[in-house]
Amino acid sequence: MRADNTGPLINAARQRHELTRAKAIQALRELDQAGTPVTFEAVARAAGVSRSWLYAQADLRVEITRLREATHRSPSPPIPASQRASDASLLQRVTQANQRNRQLTDDNARLRRQLARALGDQRARTPPPEPGGRSSITINPC
Repeated sequence: MRADNTGPLINAARQRHELTRAKAIQALRELDQAGTPVTFEAVARAAGVSRSWLYAQADLRVEITRLREATHRSPSPPIPASQRASDASLLQRVTQANQRNRQLTDDNARLRRQLARALGDQRARTPPPEPGGRSSITINPC
């Protein structure tokens, strides 16, 4: 009767699987950090694994798909995911820009009113022009 050697074989297969996963995850991180487009082909080539194996790993498949979609939407050259602005960050920037725009609009209106008052006061202090003469003050529309 043969000895049961399935335990060591199972352990070896488990270790090989974990080593392969670690290589694929490392390749995925390196591609993303380098700004290289993340695709199943690129990850498989960098990690030395097959594309079919990557598709069979649900968590890796989801991450590759997410990064691939983010890369396709981004401008050239692609920006690594860790450096991309999140939707919440972009929304906050738009909100701040709108607030700044409203503030500048209010400041502009206030300065126009001040200028109109100053020009009105200056005109009130200036003697009227001689008959047939022209005023030295010219007011253009704001």
